[in-house]
Amino acid sequence: MLSAPYACHSADHALSRRAFLGAAAALGPVGFASRGAGAELKKSQKRVMVIYLAGGASQLETWDPKPGTDTGGPFAAIPTAVPGTHICELLPHTAKQMKRIALVRGLNSQNPDHGIGNTTMLTGRKPDPAITYPHIGAVSARLLGSDENALPGNIHIFPSRSGGGGAAFANLAESAFLGPRCASVSVADGKPPTELMRPATLTEEADLQREALRAKLTKDFAKSRRSAATEAYAESFDQAERVFRRAEVFDVSKEPPKLAEKYGKHDFGRHLLLGRRLLESGVTYVKVSHSNYDTHHENFDFHIEQLGEFDRSFSALLDDLAERGMLETTLVIVMSEMGRTPKINEKYGRDHWSKAWSVALAGCGIKGGAVVGKTSANGMEVTDREVYSGHLFHTYLKAVGINPEKNFYPNERPIPYADPKASAIGEVLA
Repeated sequence: MLSAPYACHSADHALSRRAFLGAAAALGPVGFASRGAGAELKKSQKRVMVIYLAGGASQLETWDPKPGTDTGGPFAAIPTAVPGTHICELLPHTAKQMKRIALVRGLNSQNPDHGIGNTTMLTGRKPDPAITYPHIGAVSARLLGSDENALPGNIHIFPSRSGGGGAAFANLAESAFLGPRCASVSVADGKPPTELMRPATLTEEADLQREALRAKLTKDFAKSRRSAATEAYAESFDQAERVFRRAEVFDVSKEPPKLAEKYGKHDFGRHLLLGRRLLESGVTYVKVSHSNYDTHHENFDFHIEQLGEFDRSFSALLDDLAERGMLETTLVIVMSEMGRTPKINEKYGRDHWSKAWSVALAGCGIKGGAVVGKTSANGMEVTDREVYSGHLFHTYLKAVGINPEKNFYPNERPIPYADPKASAIGEVLA
């Protein structure tokens, strides 16, 4: 995520481009998942999109408004397409979509730290010094993906300050014991990395010969000196090659102008539209980041601007997926790493808050219109149906048809897909 002048200035707001082999060395032995789940779901083509409101969006300015209270702020609550369910007035287009959306309002993620919150929300578990758990993107790529896919199964689209296509880089730590093939390929500004393009002076035939030679040398090297680092290095080339061969998928200018207008001409709208193109092209998991919601200062002005982008684009995405027949097979998750404090600080901002906030779900396996959990009148605590990130992780897997009680088997050690102490939130499942 990108830095912002109003944010808390923690290290988590700096974009971390990990040294590739350094991250690979930290992976340890590569493990393998149960092979059955991917085969079972191959025909149904289930997919996952996470819309990540980085920095911590305010639940009071989105899914759980508290107008007229000491914590409510200046915005009203508006009715939605579901009678009795109200959301913040900053989301008028989303309000019309509520029959497709389920809200989990009783989330207590237990730690208001950016890094820990990110890990907790994307793995469904608290950080554990004894083991690194894979993120939902890696799990989706492993259990829903196909080895025959022409594109990587796990792609992260994030904003770029420069507005240009930055280098793709693999987030190896996010795939943990699932290995580098499940790591996310991060793409700056939603554009194919310019350094992947073949130089004009190099013919296609020469490029194919060069790639064949690289593959042969890599294979020969691996026979005697295979390691997690060398496997990660080889996989990085394979991932880059697959992106290069399908570079046209990243060209959103191929979309009808009227559809692009609905998504919005801003970066976030373009990135969401690209996310749909990638899912439609066979990518199993796409994460689209919208940054930066860490509003310690001027929370209300910022949400007016940022949610103005989110509201129209998110609504356009749901319509687009539905019109293409993809919504019933695509799980859409709107999350952050934390919420914001009900108490408004002296700088008209909201600080970090993990005790009571919300996540929105739509699409595959989700009961549209459901609202689960309740917070107190001023939003300070959960008063009904409290859940934590482990319950959400179970819910995500069940929604796309995966049994969360099954195991991965890295080094023949059983590790449950999801935290065995939690269970799915049945009220939001169709």
